Amino acid sequence: MNILLHICCGPCGLYPLHILREAGHAVTGFFYNHNIHPYQEYTHRLAAARDMAVQEVMPLLVRDDYDLEGFLSHVANKPHLRCSYCYASRLRATAAMAVENGFDAFSASLLYSRYQRHDEIRIVGEQAGEEFGVRFHYEDFRPGWQEGIRKSKAMGLYRQQYCGCIYSEKERYLPRKKES
Repeated sequence: MNILLHICCGPCGLYPLHILREAGHAVTGFFYNHNIHPYQEYTHRLAAARDMAVQEVMPLLVRDDYDLEGFLSHVANKPHLRCSYCYASRLRATAAMAVENGFDAFSASLLYSRYQRHDEIRIVGEQAGEEFGVRFHYEDFRPGWQEGIRKSKAMGLYRQQYCGCIYSEKERYLPRKKES
């Protein structure tokens, strides 16, 4: 199959790319991450995705659409639902790009992270696939978590310290109060 792989960052794309190629699929990356905060973090992740694509000789499509305000307008009143919005917006954009460019299927490096909600990603991906008329390729890439980390470090790729949005940045860096 010819698969469009949504890539949230270079390090998370490595293992899925390897597994998909090993299975005989042609893979093109797609970077669309409109919610990354702050903008400097967004540019670091975009640069790392481009660097990974060059090193791995993988075509990379980029939708360079930084839209912090749009992201916040969708999640500010219900920040606990931010991941659901994030999954849906990025997977729908990937499905649309897959159809526009004639791909057989699409997938996501979100499926590599042990911190993401796989059941929800699968459901949202399948819904986006049905909506746009393209197959969502679900595969659990989590078994390669350590291999992806090792390889990304060996390649010298920028490695982020939090998922990406302003809320996850807060959760990562805000000191937590000790329970009494």
